[in-house]
Amino acid sequence: MRRAGQEHRLARVGAGLSLRHVAKATGASHQQLMRFERGELSRVSFEELGSWFAVVGLDLAIRAYPGGDPIRDYAQLALLERFRARLHTSIRWRSEVPLPMDRDLRAWDADIRGTTPRPWRCRIDAETRVADAQALERRLTLKARDDPEGHVILLLAETRANRRAVALLREGLRELLPLDARSILRAVTRGQDPGGSGIVML
Repeated sequence: MRRAGQEHRLARVGAGLSLRHVAKATGASHQQLMRFERGELSRVSFEELGSWFAVVGLDLAIRAYPGGDPIRDYAQLALLERFRARLHTSIRWRSEVPLPMDRDLRAWDADIRGTTPRPWRCRIDAETRVADAQALERRLTLKARDDPEGHVILLLAETRANRRAVALLREGLRELLPLDARSILRAVTRGQDPGGSGIVML
């Protein structure tokens, strides 16, 4: 908002317009526009921004870019807790573990670590509903590439739609996630290293 206010002021001054000119043309108040240009206005609608910029000869463009992982909802938290309840008491659990890269907003939904038969780590990505199987495959592959230490567990809610998605994902993720749920759960309930990455549906 501060940067937008600065750009607006530069364009307004360059066009030879006063704050009162812009206020009159857009129906805004002089004080509101002054606070906007000073970076003191914390909330403003897209419609107001668009009209303010249009008067000084600027187009307002807004676009969304991939950044951090989505905020988890209740169903996803419940899925993670179902998996956590299966773990042996010797296994350490951490939630929301960021990738080890500066300024990277991505994070694993959970990270589990054990010591049997030797120190091991599994990173967990949980999904309650797979809307785009290919997008999930790409995202998981990139996260595993950028944080290569340990195994990866794709944790999915047990639903008919997700079973169909897994059927589509299986071939593409076979190299990254070769293990099935039974072998993974058998190992972690005993506090042991699963020995590889895989998909678990609960």
